[in-house]
Amino acid sequence: MSADLYGLVLTGGHSRRMQRDKAALAYAGKPQLARAMELLQPWVVRRFVSVRADQYDDPQRAAYERIVDRLADLGPLGGIHAALSTHPDKAWLVLACDLPFLGHASLERLIAQRAPQRLATAYRSGYDGQPEPLCAIYEPASLPAIESWIAAGKQCPRALLASADVRLLELADPRALDNINTADEYREATATPLRRIQVRYFALLREQAGCSGEQLATQARSAAELYEELRARHRLSLASSQLRVAINEEFADWGAPLADGDSVAFLPPVAGG
Repeated sequence: MSADLYGLVLTGGHSRRMQRDKAALAYAGKPQLARAMELLQPWVVRRFVSVRADQYDDPQRAAYERIVDRLADLGPLGGIHAALSTHPDKAWLVLACDLPFLGHASLERLIAQRAPQRLATAYRSGYDGQPEPLCAIYEPASLPAIESWIAAGKQCPRALLASADVRLLELADPRALDNINTADEYREATATPLRRIQVRYFALLREQAGCSGEQLATQARSAAELYEELRARHRLSLASSQLRVAINEEFADWGAPLADGDSVAFLPPVAGG
């Protein structure tokens, strides 16, 4: 039987390169912390914010249940360790607070592909093939491995997952787990241009959207981001993993980039044998 899933947003960093608290930076009109907590809500029983002791009374973090690092200066691994130590019988869906391009589709797939018999379930980086530790599910059995890792003087969660019994998944959108660390990166991320896209719906999607197509202006950079935006708007019931996508009448990958003027069609499976 799988352990209950709790959620943790990591906010204990010092944001030295950004020189501002990254949890408070706004994307799409919401602070990153609030957005990350909203992303967690559908999937977990309880949600927590990981904090350093000196952040405990910060008003933004105090709006949520908090877990204070038990061991200082361990970075993200300290927050993961504190969560597992506080509730050792729970599994944890862990997110960094600074993932502005992460969406529901990526979390939905992570949950669906969870491997409770392993120490963790994570995505493989689209850049170097290594595990992405800051959007991952840590099972209760991972606590002893983390404690041994720390006792050996190590604190890199990516290296830990690379050496452990972990299920790794491929990202549909290679940029979904990109984080923003500097002021220049933040300006670039918030200056994403609008693209005019023609969307077509078929079968069940047409019924749920209430139309066979629409033209819209969107900041979505990929088919995956666009579908997630439309899924939230129209309350579409199908996950992207159940669909195929075509861009300009050719089947495409979900991570394929969108350009101004593209036509995008979402195609549910055909019923029948």
